[in-house]
Amino acid sequence: MNSRGLFVTGTDTEIGKTYVASLLAAELVSRGVDVGVYKPAASGCRSVDGQLLSDDAKSLWDAAGNPITLDAVCPQRFHAPLAPHVAARAEDKQIDELLLRTGIQPWLSKSEFVIVEGAGGLMSPISENDFVADLAVEFGFPILIVVGNQLGCINHTVQTVLAATHYRSGLSVAGIVVNNAQQHDSDESLNSNLAEIQRCTGIDVICHVSHQQNQLNADFVDMLLSQPGLANLS
Repeated sequence: MNSRGLFVTGTDTEIGKTYVASLLAAELVSRGVDVGVYKPAASGCRSVDGQLLSDDAKSLWDAAGNPITLDAVCPQRFHAPLAPHVAARAEDKQIDELLLRTGIQPWLSKSEFVIVEGAGGLMSPISENDFVADLAVEFGFPILIVVGNQLGCINHTVQTVLAATHYRSGLSVAGIVVNNAQQHDSDESLNSNLAEIQRCTGIDVICHVSHQQNQLNADFVDMLLSQPGLANLS
């Protein structure tokens, strides 16, 4: 795929992928960039007026300025808080593997920059035959790894980087964002995790997002957009 974009993944679930991706979308929109947002599938959705709503998809859509439609952000939504294909099975449905891939097309045709957010971690299954990493490889965008800043995150980050760089043809890693998704005042690892993650992975920690930070550092966004394949957008 030739469009500019970024695939946001994480070291686990509930570590702030959507939060970081939404902040990035909002920052790009503020710079006049036409941003597309795509989440191939979501589970743990809630019922609103008889329709399933993905709060993650809504956050991304609002941050991007409500382009196209909310349904286009996440075409496959399921209720149970399980892996998407398992949640689909609980509803006597099945993940549409072709739609996982083709659902991005409206965004590629109408957007200058597309932010894709995976479900769970990079090696989380998203269908009977696909990991999230399979979509990342096929979309061809560099990946941004979001890490929840807490004890144990070094191991999770190293494992994610190893998976990214060795799975199939390998994935280009644009950088790592460490996110304080929760307030852990008693967690002493918070002061050393960033340096240790960079030392152990050899990949730049290009941003540290503090708890409830509502705007990304402009220097981080500039650095991110200077990556090969993402340049000339700002």
